[in-house]
Amino acid sequence: HLPIRPALDVPVYLRHFGTTWMIIADNGEAFVMDCGGEHIIRQIEQYRQDGEISRVTGFWITHYHDDHVDAIPEFQQQFQVPTWTDAVVAEVIENPTAFRLPCISPSVAHIDHRTGDGDSWSWNEFRITAYHFPGQTYYHGGLLVEGHGHRLFFSGDSFTMSGIDDYCSGNRNLLGDQVGYQHCLKLISDLQPTHIFNCHVAPAFDFTAEQIQLMQQNLRQREKLFGQLFPWDHPNYGMDQHWVRCYPYEQQVAAGQSFTIRIDISNHSETVSRATGRPVLPKWWSQSVGSKTVELAPKTDGSLEFSLDLPIDLPTPKEQRLVIPVELTYNGIDLGQFREAVLVPVIET
Repeated sequence: HLPIRPALDVPVYLRHFGTTWMIIADNGEAFVMDCGGEHIIRQIEQYRQDGEISRVTGFWITHYHDDHVDAIPEFQQQFQVPTWTDAVVAEVIENPTAFRLPCISPSVAHIDHRTGDGDSWSWNEFRITAYHFPGQTYYHGGLLVEGHGHRLFFSGDSFTMSGIDDYCSGNRNLLGDQVGYQHCLKLISDLQPTHIFNCHVAPAFDFTAEQIQLMQQNLRQREKLFGQLFPWDHPNYGMDQHWVRCYPYEQQVAAGQSFTIRIDISNHSETVSRATGRPVLPKWWSQSVGSKTVELAPKTDGSLEFSLDLPIDLPTPKEQRLVIPVELTYNGIDLGQFREAVLVPVIET
């Protein structure tokens, strides 16, 4: 952790409550970020009744964690406003059962605008620019808001005044110069925001060039130490819990219906890697499934896709969830039944 410097004053046109930040334009319109509970909706309505805002006209989702998205369906029903989020985040919050990630919420969001890195638009007197911001989790975005002489960066749950204080391998925190927190620190250094905001912290803060350099050095040291710990050619094979993952992780399938399971693989190596895998079906499932192989260029993702048919005659109890293991061989190393997908049979009565 970094020594904590004095906080910065929050601009008067911002409000913070729960895990939500809200921008208030000169005309009284509000731009809201995240909605982790119905109390957020009640607070927004209270601001409206008190005359602090006229209406909500924009909504941004920082990342997929439950304390930021649980009440999004209710928010979207209440306010009916355009919703923006990073395209990577959208994949998760539009179909959460397809992912196996920490703190995931069953709430499904509707996204109007899936942003790419650097996408920009105007909202009242402000200029807003969206970035992929894979700090606390790979599935995370950041927002630069320019107006009133300020350059405000909303970092979601990535960074606080003490620097990097949130690190969980299940979130897919990647190590390396072009990824993870290193990517985020370079972006902060390039953008030079006047204020940085974390969803869980009321004060604003910023980082000096020296602080950014210290965090970069810490990450490089972390990469070196974990590289010595894990029996792989890159520490991300040990730090990225989901470098092999099934998509969708969970899906509903009717008996007799065809469906697809995809094995997604991240090659964290500096060289080409070769993956061979297949889903392992239960003995009562008569379908035969052969292995498939994919070659992955350095630092890229690849996939193996399988089309399957759920038998009409399911074992008793028919409503049970079916776990389908996936076996994988990676660069000649037999990893066994390394991951899994889940089927939820739909029983037609």
